[in-house]
Amino acid sequence: MHINKANIRKTLYYFKRNGLRATWYAVKERLEDPVIVPYCYEQPSEEELTRQKNTEISYGGKISIVVPAYRTKELYLRDLVESLLAQTYSHWELILADATEDNRVSEVIQCYGDERIRYVRLPGNNGISENTNQAILHATGDYIGLLDHDDVLTPDALYEMAVCIGQALERGEAPDFVYSDEDKCDGDRSRYYELHRKEDFNFDLLLSNNYICHFLVMKGTLLKELGFRKEYDGAQDYDLVLRAVSARRERVDNDPELAKYFLHVPKVLYHWRCHENSTAENPQSKEYAYVAGKRALQDFVQAQGWKAQVTDLRHKGYYRVNYEEPFFASRKKVGAVGGRILSGRKIASGRLSDDGNVYYEGTPANYSGYMHAAVLQQDAEAVDIRCVRLNETCLELFENTIGVPYSTKAETGFFDVDVLPDNADINALSVALGRALREAGYLILWDPSISA
Repeated sequence: MHINKANIRKTLYYFKRNGLRATWYAVKERLEDPVIVPYCYEQPSEEELTRQKNTEISYGGKISIVVPAYRTKELYLRDLVESLLAQTYSHWELILADATEDNRVSEVIQCYGDERIRYVRLPGNNGISENTNQAILHATGDYIGLLDHDDVLTPDALYEMAVCIGQALERGEAPDFVYSDEDKCDGDRSRYYELHRKEDFNFDLLLSNNYICHFLVMKGTLLKELGFRKEYDGAQDYDLVLRAVSARRERVDNDPELAKYFLHVPKVLYHWRCHENSTAENPQSKEYAYVAGKRALQDFVQAQGWKAQVTDLRHKGYYRVNYEEPFFASRKKVGAVGGRILSGRKIASGRLSDDGNVYYEGTPANYSGYMHAAVLQQDAEAVDIRCVRLNETCLELFENTIGVPYSTKAETGFFDVDVLPDNADINALSVALGRALREAGYLILWDPSISA
C-alpha cells in the first residue's frame, strides 16, 4: 500500500461510509498485499515500435479519437497530442472539442501542423456528455476511441486495436467495441501504478462495475446512434457501454454469444492520470459520478425487464444487482448460480476455470481481492457443485452430466452432494457441468454473497 495524502483521504472516506470493522479489514488487506516487485510500465522497445510501423495489417481503417477539452493544462494537452503523434498506427484523427472560454487550448493546438488534428471550438460548456457528442459529430473513422483531456495513450494503442479489429473481421465478425488494460500515473507521469489487468468480456462483472473503462474504441455507427446522455455525466462511459450491450442483446438470443462482439486486448494501452480533482485519486471529488453509475445500471436492469434493484457495495463505483425470487424467472439464460466454499475463513473453492483452477483461492472471507473482484457477481466457466443452485430447465442436462438427479438439501437449497459416490471427483464434475451448461447456451453466475 502506497501511503500518501490521497490514500489517507480515501481511507477516511471509506471509514465514514462503512464503519470501523469494514475499514479495518480493508486497510489490513492493502497492507498485506503480496506485491513483491512494484509495478513499472514498460513501453514497447524501439525495435518493436519500428516493426509495428512497418507492418501491414488487414485492418487499415481510420480510428477517430474524440476528446472534450475544458481549461486543459498545457502540460496535459501536449502529452495527449504527442501520444497520438507517437502512434505506430498512422490512420487516425483527433477531434478535440474545446469549451474553454479563452484561447489557451487553441493556441497550443496551433503549434502542431498535423492535418489529422482537428480542432472544434464549442460555443459554450454544456458538460462532458454534450461536449463529447459535439466531437463525435465530426468523427469520420470506422471506429471511435474515447480519451479524456488529461490522459494519454501508449504508442502501440491504436496499432493493437487495429490488429484486434482486423483479426475479428477475418473471422467474419465486426466487434461493437474493443477495450484494453490500463494503469494509473501521477500528475507529471513520473510514477505508474495500479495496473488493471481485465477479464475478457464478462456480462455480470460489467453489472457490478465498469471494469471495461479505458481504453475503449467503439464502432462509429453504433456510437453515433447511441451518443452520450447528459443526465449520466460522470458515469457517461458506463451508461454508454451498458446501452451498447443492450443494443446487441436485442439482436442475439444467446447471452454467451455476446463475447464475440466485445473484445479485450490484454495489454496496457492507456495511462489514466490521477491528480487531486480526478475520480481515481479523490473519490469525493465526483460523488455524483457514482450516483449516476448506479442510475445507469438500474436503467439497464429495468430495460431488460428484470425484477431487481441495484445497491452500492462498500467500495465506491461497485454495485450489486439484487434479484427478486425466483431468480431464474428474471435471468432465464443463467443455467446455474454458485457461491463460495469457505475453509478456515478463506475461499477454498467457488468460481472455477475451465481447467479446474479456483479463482480467489486463499482470499480471506472479509477481503475483497484484486480490483475487489472477490466480492462481485460475475460470470464463470464453472462453479463448485457443492454450492450450486440450478435452473429447472437444466435438470436433465445436470443428470446426464453428473450421473445423478439434481436434488437439494432442505437447509441450504444447494445440491446435495451426499447422493454422489464416495469417490466422486467434485472438481472434475463441476468443470464438466460448466462445460455442458455453456455448450447448451447458458451463463453461469458466481455470487460471492452465497457461501457454504
